[in-house]
Amino acid sequence: MRVLGFMSGTSLDAVDMAILETDGEAIHGFGPAGERKLSKETRAITLKATSDARSWRRGAAPPASFAEAHRAVALEHLAAARDFLEAHGLSPADLDLVGFHGQTVLHERPLGGAPGRTVQLGDGDLLARGLGVPVMFDFRTADVAAGGEGAPLAPAYHVALARASGVEAPAAVLNLGGVANVTLIGADEELVAFDTGPANGMIDLLVQGRTGQAFDADGALARAGRVDSKALSTLLDHPYFLLPGPKSLDRYAFSLDPVAALTLEDAAATLTAFTAETVRLGLEHAKTSPLKVIVAGGGRRNPALMDALRERVRAPLALAEDLGWRGDAVEAEAFAFLAARAFRGLPISFPGTTGVAAPLTGGRLTRP
Repeated sequence: MRVLGFMSGTSLDAVDMAILETDGEAIHGFGPAGERKLSKETRAITLKATSDARSWRRGAAPPASFAEAHRAVALEHLAAARDFLEAHGLSPADLDLVGFHGQTVLHERPLGGAPGRTVQLGDGDLLARGLGVPVMFDFRTADVAAGGEGAPLAPAYHVALARASGVEAPAAVLNLGGVANVTLIGADEELVAFDTGPANGMIDLLVQGRTGQAFDADGALARAGRVDSKALSTLLDHPYFLLPGPKSLDRYAFSLDPVAALTLEDAAATLTAFTAETVRLGLEHAKTSPLKVIVAGGGRRNPALMDALRERVRAPLALAEDLGWRGDAVEAEAFAFLAARAFRGLPISFPGTTGVAAPLTGGRLTRP
């Protein structure tokens, strides 16, 4: 199948797109990949929905802002797909399926016997009608309903990508998005995965709140600052880091309060060290020690973060591009791959990745 995958991360920066030729078991070919920056209007609507989601009580009606965001996110993806396909000499008729992740506005892990909650906004029916192509969406709900974490979901693709690239196991794939997650691939392709901690999310929130800029460009602020050991210790003194995987995080799971009194530069340096330290902790608590850690996601372009990781992580680090991967497209490719798997009724989450009791398929299919 030729599948277009979408991913829009919690940074609310852009819609990532990638086309994959796949049956959900193997990768048969790579089509074009690209991105479209989110419009200011869609970003504002989604930020409002995210804010409302954080104060949404269990059992209460969904916030009214969700409906507007459902439509806005779908229309943004529809426009992105049309421009992307046209730019590459393709049309929707060239696609067999679309994998639509939607925009995460809430993610709460199971806790104290209470099931988790996860919300990805985006009207899959509207997108299917607009493109005239079947759309697989709502990938996480089934896993959460079955007692799983609902995240991370990309590991099934990571193992297929590693296999296609001839990566020697045991290996790890580290995704540095708003949250950092790691996939550990054993010698028999056994999968273990979990969120290690924050990645770009806290640094972005810091910079946005204090400067209005989107992120710490080239890690310049962190490089100009010094790590505050007391603040770092406070950040690390969180019960999440004592938990075994599988485990998952929301972008807003940690507070910026420990760095509130620091200069902008020292706060950025401390948060960068926090991300690197939590990756180290995650890898060292895992049963499998990887021969190599392959780094994808936007955080790989932050030199300060990469230097902090190299100082702390024992295994050699390799950028996704070192293996011929498209580091900015891995997540979009993953949801193309997962869409194909879900279309065929194959599992997309596993006991070692989300904690679900048995391998489980997911997603909802809507046809135009």
